[in-house]
Formats: sequence, C-alpha cells, structure tokens
Amino acid sequence: MTTERKSKIHALLKGIETGDPASIAVVNPDKYIQHNPQTQEGGEGLAELFKRLSKTSPRVNIVRIFSDGDFIFGHTEYDFSTSRIGFEVFRFEQDQTVEHWDNIQSRMGPNVSGHSMVDGPTEAVELEKTESNRALVDTFVKTVLIGRQVDQLSDFVAETYREHNPKFGDGLPALNQTLEENMPNFQPVISYQKLHRVLAEGNFVLSVSEGLKLGVHTSFYDLFRVENAKVVEHWDTTEKVAPRSEWKNDNGKF
Repeated sequence: MTTERKSKIHALLKGIETGDPASIAVVNPDKYIQHNPQTQEGGEGLAELFKRLSKTSPRVNIVRIFSDGDFIFGHTEYDFSTSRIGFEVFRFEQDQTVEHWDNIQSRMGPNVSGHSMVDGPTEAVELEKTESNRALVDTFVKTVLIGRQVDQLSDFVAETYREHNPKFGDGLPALNQTLEENMPNFQPVISYQKLHRVLAEGNFVLSVSEGLKLGVHTSFYDLFRVENAKVVEHWDTTEKVAPRSEWKNDNGKF
C-alpha cells in the first residue's frame, strides 16, 4: 500500500502541470481537510487550483517522497510563473487522501557552500532506525530550536553538517550563529515556538513547527537526514502564515 500511495500522490502533484481533474481521484472529497489557507475545501477546490496553475505552464518535480504510517510527505520543486520549493504532507484513509498540509517558498540560492535547496540524497535507507531518528529530531527541535539551548547543538548535529538553506552555509559554527542571531530589539531573528508534527522514514525526518521569523508569524518545515544518531544534512522551507482574513477555509495552517 505504501508504494501505491506514493504513486498516487506523485500523479496528483504532476497533475498540476496539466490541470487534469482526473489527477485528483486520490482525494476523498467528502472527507478532505485542506490546510493550505489559500485553497478551498475538497476535490473541487483542488480542481480549480490545478486549472488556474496550469495556465502558467507549470513544471513539477517530486525530488523526494516518503511514507510514515498513514502519511505521505514529499519535497517538491515547482516552476509556475516563478520558481518555488515546497513540502507536501497528505494523510490517507485506505486508498484515498483525506487531509493535506504544505509549506512553499520562493527558490533561492545556491548558498555560500554551493548547495541548492533540493540537491543531495533522495532515498530513505536504514528503515529499522526510523523511530530512533524520529526521537532524535523531536528532542532536537524541542531542546535546541524551541528551548534555545544552543550550547547542546553538538549533541544532535554532526561536525560534517551540510546545509541547504539558501542563506546559510555548512558546519556547526554557521548553524550556531544562525540560531543565536538577534534583531535590533534583541528578539531572535528565528523563534521556534511549537512543534506540530514529526514524520519519518528511515534516515529522513520532517518536522513541522510554528513560530516567528523577523517577528512575523511563520511556518517552519525542516527535513533532516540522520546518520549515526546525528543530523548530518538539512533542507527547509519557511512560509508566512496568512492572516485569518485571507483564509479560504477554516482549518488553519497546522
């Protein structure tokens, strides 16, 4: 079932290129809960979105796709009228998806270390370590990112750490500097406040968090690759959470 679900989500996302309403057959319109605030509920909402996006001659590439229980999560690159990078999360019941979250930002980079926002390993390995890797990232986010115990960074992150965020470079010193950076009012530039979900398959773990970036309400999606019980590589997207007055559904971003 895992392979079948991945294939269905792959087909769904590729359907953005054509606007073909048949691509949304994987969606259960009677149960579907949409967490993208800019998209209407149900299959009809997706069909309208795909139709609108298809007019921009889009290209969709699913760089990575993983499975965790009833969840499928993917790392994607989109070329619409502009180039964007995203994470997509779908929850399944049986053979249809009934809930969706995403986090999309403009493509930037490469960063100072020469890495793009999507390059690097794509296949999950060491599936037997899924739960221990999930626990590692869960504790890392709560301790270092939310708890701001940056002095414990080396307990979770390897010296060989590779960074794909377009604004930062490789290595522990660069990550430490990023996490400790403050604005002129002495508030942190990046402030993680709540961890909503941790999804994992093998050595890849995705955390979904909420907080502030430059004082703005922000959604943080962070994909980590784990090796020998430490984070060795990181990809992410950050997205401003739209104000309630702009939402097209009532489900919330998270």
